[in-house]
Amino acid sequence: MNKLPGNCLTTAMGILPHDNIDAALKVALSVDIPFWPQIPRYSFYEDMYVQVSENFPGIHLDEKKKKLWLDTGDFYEELIDYAVKSENEDTFILSKKYSAAFNAFLKINLDGYKLIRGQNIGPLSFGLKITDENMKPIIYNDEIRSFLFDFIARKINAQYRQLLQVHPRPFVWVDEPGLEILFGSFTGYSSGLAKKDFAAFLETIEGPRGVHLCGNPDWSFLLSGLDLDVLSVDIYGNGHIFTRYVDEIKAFLKRGAIISWGIVPTLTEELDAEGVDALTARLEEYWSYLSGKGIPMEMILDRAWLAPARCCLVNMDGAVTVERAFTVVRQVADSLKDKYGICQTHNIKYLM
Repeated sequence: MNKLPGNCLTTAMGILPHDNIDAALKVALSVDIPFWPQIPRYSFYEDMYVQVSENFPGIHLDEKKKKLWLDTGDFYEELIDYAVKSENEDTFILSKKYSAAFNAFLKINLDGYKLIRGQNIGPLSFGLKITDENMKPIIYNDEIRSFLFDFIARKINAQYRQLLQVHPRPFVWVDEPGLEILFGSFTGYSSGLAKKDFAAFLETIEGPRGVHLCGNPDWSFLLSGLDLDVLSVDIYGNGHIFTRYVDEIKAFLKRGAIISWGIVPTLTEELDAEGVDALTARLEEYWSYLSGKGIPMEMILDRAWLAPARCCLVNMDGAVTVERAFTVVRQVADSLKDKYGICQTHNIKYLM
């Protein structure tokens, strides 16, 4: 694995609550590892589930009702045409209609950043969310499930190659909120098969492999059951559980993988109740616990990124709280870098 830089670099999840591309890009560029923003309030096509559905056989989209579903009959009928189109990589590239923000991001000079990042909804979450004409999640259809794993991998790899054209060190992480519930027992699709399918899917991904989720899944599987380079975790909400997996975390960090510690809340009432010092101390408590269990603090810092805890579209103040959370993330990172003698790496020209 080509070791990724750590040392409290800042990044964030892809979804932002903005309805303006320039404003969203300004926020996305304010962290050390910038990303192209998904802004569903700008357009329904910017929704992460809608974005990946472009050119998926059998998919129907109702922009007015904001609905997305699959018709099984149409899926099989359109497969013949898809077989021809799939030989052209343009079939898997995000068009401007489906992500104006991504296309705007590609036009920016990103030379001043160590890394850049994209994101894509994962196959498990997409398969659970999208239903067929009988309201049954398509992940339960064996043939469609097999297809969607391959389709989404091609989407991710096409995005990675586009990012590679504008920066030498990109990666695309997979957003998988569905991982939390799929580790339970599901009729027609067991957790064991889900793990096997997801591990095989990640093997096909080009570039560094990352997974982000805000829930509380089987951390053992994510830390040691996969060959991940990055694991992004809602530490603010789940740190007390996540840090109990000491042996798995130690092995994960020891082989050079990164944990993105989502320590800053993005809900208005939660962020209002916290401060930079309190959040810094909270994160250090988790790190001290792990250090006391035999994981050197130097290793934790060397393999750490910092981020907001999760995406947030529900605040009454629109983008105000989320933008404030990004500022707090940078402040927490600066505090830790000062304390532990880590060189500052912010891209000052982009700070708000």
